[in-house]
Amino acid sequence: MTDTSPSIDRRSALQAFGSLTLAALAGCTSTQTSEPSSSSTTTPVGPFASLNVQGTTLGVELESDADVEHVNLVKPNGSLFGTRDVAQGTSRVSFDLGTTYTPGDYELVAVNDDQTIGTTTRSLRPDLQIIEMGIGRKNPKRMWNGTEREIADEAYVVVENRGSGPVSVTQLLFLGMAPYPSGEDGTGYADDSDVSGIYDPQSDSEASKVTFGPREQKTLYSSRSPFAFVPGSGTTCTESVQQGTFTLSLETAPDASSVSKTYDIRYSAAEKFNNCTLMVRRQ
Repeated sequence: MTDTSPSIDRRSALQAFGSLTLAALAGCTSTQTSEPSSSSTTTPVGPFASLNVQGTTLGVELESDADVEHVNLVKPNGSLFGTRDVAQGTSRVSFDLGTTYTPGDYELVAVNDDQTIGTTTRSLRPDLQIIEMGIGRKNPKRMWNGTEREIADEAYVVVENRGSGPVSVTQLLFLGMAPYPSGEDGTGYADDSDVSGIYDPQSDSEASKVTFGPREQKTLYSSRSPFAFVPGSGTTCTESVQQGTFTLSLETAPDASSVSKTYDIRYSAAEKFNNCTLMVRRQ
C-alpha cells in the first residue's frame, strides 16, 4: 500500500533526510510473456546492496552489516513517497509502487538515529512498445485455445515494457478503418474508461487492466471483435477494393498516456459484406 505525506519542497526534504550524496544505479534482467520480471542494480552503493523492481514492487536489499533503522523513498518532486522500517535481523524492505506513481528519478535514503547513512537514486520510467499485431483468423496459433469462431474476429497484440518502472494497459483500442472499430461507428467503448477491450483467457472475461513490470513482455487479446464484419457498422466488404488506415492504441497508467501504431488496411472486392480478404501492414 502506498504511503503518502503532505508535499514539501525539495530543499526541505533533503534537509529532513540529512546531507544527500547521490549515486546512480542502472541495469535490468529480462523476462518475457507473463513470468515475473525485475530491474535491478549491478553495483552495490553505500548501505544499498541492490534494488529491483518485481512487478509493481520496488525491493531494496541492504548490506548485511548496514546499521539502518528505516529507508525513505523520495518522489521526483522532493516529497516523501513512503518510509519502511528495517526489522532487526533483516536487510530487505519493499515499496508497493502500484501504477499511479509519478515517473522519474526516485531517491532512497538510509537513516539511523535521524542521521543519513547513505543515499542512491533509482529511475522509475515505463517505456511501453507495441511489438506485433495480428488477426485471429489469419494467425490461429497465436491466439488463446478457443474455437475458430471465437478467435476469428479478434486480434493479438504483443507488448513489451522496455522501461525501468511498472505500467498498466487500461484500454486496447482499434480506431479508424478497422472492420468493427472501438469508436462510435463500431463498438463505441473508446470513450468509456470502464471498458478495457482486453480479453483474459484465464478468467474467460474482460480484464480491467494488464500490468507490465520492467522488461516484461505479454500478449494482449482483444475482447470486442475489431475484425468482425457487422452490417451498418464500421467497414464492410463491397464490390470494389477499399483501402485506408486504422490505429492500434493502448491507453496506459501511471501517466494516462497513449501508445499507438498506425496500420494500412486493404479490403479486397467481394459480393458479400463479410466475404472479402483483409491485408494489414504496419506503416
